Amino acid sequence: MAAEIVNPRSASGQENGKGNQDQEGGAEPLDSFDPAFALHRGGKMAVQATVPVRDKDDLSLAYTPGVAKVCSAIAEQPELVHDYTWKSSVVAVVTDGTAVLGLGDIGPQASLPVMEGKAILFKQFGGVDAVPIALDCTDADEIVETVVRLAPSFGGVNLEDISAPRCFEIERKLQERLDIPVFHDDQHGTAVVTLAALRNAARLSGRALGELRAVISGAGAAGVAIAKMLVEAGIGDVAVADRKGIVSADRDDLTPVKRELAEFTNKAKLSGSLESALRGADVFIGVSGGTVPEPAVASMAEGAFVFAMANPNPEVHPEVAHKYAAVVATGRSDFPNQINNVLAFPGIFAGALQVRASRITEGMKLAAAEALAAVVGDDLAADYVIPSPFDERVAPAVTAAVAAAARAEGVARR
Repeated sequence: MAAEIVNPRSASGQENGKGNQDQEGGAEPLDSFDPAFALHRGGKMAVQATVPVRDKDDLSLAYTPGVAKVCSAIAEQPELVHDYTWKSSVVAVVTDGTAVLGLGDIGPQASLPVMEGKAILFKQFGGVDAVPIALDCTDADEIVETVVRLAPSFGGVNLEDISAPRCFEIERKLQERLDIPVFHDDQHGTAVVTLAALRNAARLSGRALGELRAVISGAGAAGVAIAKMLVEAGIGDVAVADRKGIVSADRDDLTPVKRELAEFTNKAKLSGSLESALRGADVFIGVSGGTVPEPAVASMAEGAFVFAMANPNPEVHPEVAHKYAAVVATGRSDFPNQINNVLAFPGIFAGALQVRASRITEGMKLAAAEALAAVVGDDLAADYVIPSPFDERVAPAVTAAVAAAARAEGVARR
C-alpha cells in the first residue's frame, strides 16, 4: 500500500502549532466546547512514507540517483507506473464545494473536513489511499480540464459533493477523456447501497424486484442514479418526483437530464404529486428532504418498504413509517438499516484498482449491490436488510465482485 493515513494529533502535533492554543483575544478554543472540533484540530489525515530513509544509501535509492532508473523505465514503458509508484492504489477525492452534505454551496475550503473524512473512510474500509482535492472553480469545463491534468498522479477519481445538474456533465466528460475509473459517489454509491437493501427487503417479503412499483422523492444526483440502477436491476416500475411533481414526458419544464429520466421511468404514466403516486406503491425512496404526510404513507400497498434517507431528518420518521411499512431504512446511524455510501465506494474502488480497470461499468455497480446484499445471508430480518459498515465481510465481498465483473466486461487490464 502507498501512503498511509495516520492521526497527526499527538505530542509532536502540539509542538508544531496544532495543539490546543487559545484563539486570538484569549477566547476559549472551539475544542473546549465541542468534541467534533477537538477531533478535527490539525486535520484528520496525513501522508506517511512506506520506505525508510535512514542513511545515504537509502537516500540514494529513494531519491537521486536511484530514482532516475525508475523514471527512465516508466518513460519507456508507461504501464510500469502502476508497479513502481503509488498510482495504482490512490484515488483523488474531488469537489468544488457546491453541494456539501446537507450544507449546500459552502465553498471549497469549508468542504475540506468532509473530503478528509471521505479519504479516511477509503483507507479504513477499503485499504485505498485517497487525497482530498477541493477546487476553487465551479464551471463544469474548468473542473474537467483541471482533473484531466491532475489525473496522471491517480488511479481513480471520486467526484464528491458537486451540485446537480453539473455533476452529470462533469462525470460524463471525465469518463470520456480519462482511462481510469471516474465515480460520482453521491450518485452511484447511494444507488448501489439502495439496490442492495431493496433486494433483501424483497427477498424477505418473498417478492421479486419485477413485482415492485417504487416512487423516488428527489430528481437530483442520487434520485436519478437510483432510478437508473433500479431499472437496470429489473424493477417493475419506478416514478421520480421533483418539487413540481412526478417527472413525466408530458411536462414542458424538464431539464435535459429529467427528459432522459422520463424516457425510461414511469411506465404507468403517472402525473401529479408525489403523494398521489404513493397510492398503492410498494416502495418509497427519499433522497430529497422535506416531509411526506402520514396519510400518503398510509396509502401505500400492504407490506410496503420505506427508505427515507434524508439527513438529519428523514422524509418519513421511522416511528411513522413502522405503522405502515414492513421494512424501514434511513440514512442515519441511530436507526436500523442505515443506507450508507461507505458500504459501497471503498470496495468498488478497491476492486477497480486491483484489476486496473479503465472505468466503472453498470455491471460492476450491479455486482457490488449483489455482493453487498449477499453479506446479510441467512440473518435477513426486517431490521437487518443491509449490513453494518463495520462488518468486516463487506469490503472484501464488494472488492471481489467488482474485480470479477470488470474482468467479465473487458475493462480490466490485469
